Amino acid sequence: MSPPHPSQHRQAVLVLVLTTVFWGLSFPVIKSIMSLNRALLPDAGPWFVAAAALAPRFTLAAVLMLAFRAGRGLRPTRGELRQGIGIGLFAAGGTFFQTDGLQYTAASTSAFLTQFYAILIPVWLAFRSRRSPGAVIWAGCALVLLGVGVLGHFDWRTFRFGRGEWETLLSSIFFMGQILWIERKEFAGSRPSSTTLVMFTVESVLFLALAAGTAPRAMALVVPWESPAWVCLTATLAVVCTIGAFWLMNTWQPRIQATEAGLIYCIEPVIASVFALFLPALLSAWVSIDYRNEQATQSLLVGGGLIMFANILVQANGNAARGSKGNLKTAQLIIKKV
Repeated sequence: MSPPHPSQHRQAVLVLVLTTVFWGLSFPVIKSIMSLNRALLPDAGPWFVAAAALAPRFTLAAVLMLAFRAGRGLRPTRGELRQGIGIGLFAAGGTFFQTDGLQYTAASTSAFLTQFYAILIPVWLAFRSRRSPGAVIWAGCALVLLGVGVLGHFDWRTFRFGRGEWETLLSSIFFMGQILWIERKEFAGSRPSSTTLVMFTVESVLFLALAAGTAPRAMALVVPWESPAWVCLTATLAVVCTIGAFWLMNTWQPRIQATEAGLIYCIEPVIASVFALFLPALLSAWVSIDYRNEQATQSLLVGGGLIMFANILVQANGNAARGSKGNLKTAQLIIKKV
């Protein structure tokens, strides 16, 4: 993998930051959709509440992507099909556990805990290459781990998190797999729009099956569509937070290293936390749900601050490494092992 041109690298970083804005918006939006699901279907279980929020999101995204690609060659290549299926499976696992966990924890907490893959990616790359990623990376990992413990209110006496925190940490393992799968050099020639379409289709099929299998009754699949507010929120989630975010990710993330991409994505919880400070009250007034604004608590500021500091630390180290020929060659050797 040849190093990108400096201007292209900067552009990739800026685009991935924009991706985190779209993802940050998704946390309060999807939490609002699940609140609506519970209000419209009070007899539904938590898995159906999550699946009923995710199935329409990815089905609509797949349909819109298919319409966009009409006349441009709809058939993906074998490599695009394989890449899209892999991304879809990893993303489906991560998105489901993250969404179900949102029913038991705050949107800002979920957003920060999802970034646990910032630790997992360099650890995995070091394991694969049998080469240490360096002291700065390990220090950043330690700070992220400490931030996760503070943010998740980890009980050090019983070594316990709540269900929402554990599910969110589990989701980060799947998201790590998604990031690394995109990075595989065998998919270098894939068209992002094709792989994204396959990805959305895989997630749509899986979540539709889960929703059908957990629905309290057949009509439960139709009831939410009768709510204009639910349709509007779902359309926003599908177009902005799904098509916009993942298309940008699948297009631009391969142009930088996986470790750097994972740490850029740590900006996402900061954006989500800002949205959670004011957006819930606005959405509640509009769609008549009980979803209150979150507060900037001490644990949020300390835990989130540690994770953000780790991000800045590793990003600064990455910029310095790009200026050093020896370090750059080491980084390339590590990434070629993926």
